[in-house]
Amino acid sequence: MKDTPAFSNLHSLDLKEARAQADAWLKQVGKADPATQKAFADLWNGEGAVLTKVTETICLGDPAAKKLLDEARNPKTSAPSEVPSLVKDRKLPAFYRANLGLAYAKALSNRRVYEEALETLESIKPEQVVDPGAYLFHRAVAEHALMKRNEAAHTIIRLLDDVSDSPARYMSLLKLMIVDMAGWQEKDLGAIARKMDNIERRLDLSRGGPKTQKIQKDVIARLDELIKEKEQQGGGGCGD
Repeated sequence: MKDTPAFSNLHSLDLKEARAQADAWLKQVGKADPATQKAFADLWNGEGAVLTKVTETICLGDPAAKKLLDEARNPKTSAPSEVPSLVKDRKLPAFYRANLGLAYAKALSNRRVYEEALETLESIKPEQVVDPGAYLFHRAVAEHALMKRNEAAHTIIRLLDDVSDSPARYMSLLKLMIVDMAGWQEKDLGAIARKMDNIERRLDLSRGGPKTQKIQKDVIARLDELIKEKEQQGGGGCGD
């Protein structure tokens, strides 16, 4: 697939075209042996979404990609600390790198590893993947979870305006995110609750380092401010 954006509505690649691109890539990496070709045919003749079929094709053709995705999907493995070179290396074929990146980000998003999921998606473009709707949806989810309101709003608008075949479940969740973000205030109790939820998520991922500690300090500082504001509103003492 091309690296340059297409100035038109985004849509999922149809099954025939996706299969042709997947088959061409598989042969390009030297996987034309009968056993692999049979596995490929069984995969594409069966049920399943286009992105799933492309992802499994990549796993057929590259054991390193399969290992990467298996680790990303496994909740018992440690969350990654950086985006893997298989996704960042622009010398690799765009079809391989972009669709592997989307599958990897999706797996991380399902584990709430939003930082690396978003960084992975930022290294590729929706025009490069077989399912642009999935790309924009998971990017919006990560941006929303990381409280990047402006970025999430931009991604959601693009998904609503530019993608012609998004599943209904995407639309339902996007509407909930829009309603949620509309009520965000910079320093209210809701903002504190969101930060506390983010702290809990990071601790669940064994990320109790400086970044998490900074968020914790911000929460404590804001709670102290709110307490002082309430005391001042109440008159600050006896004798009223």
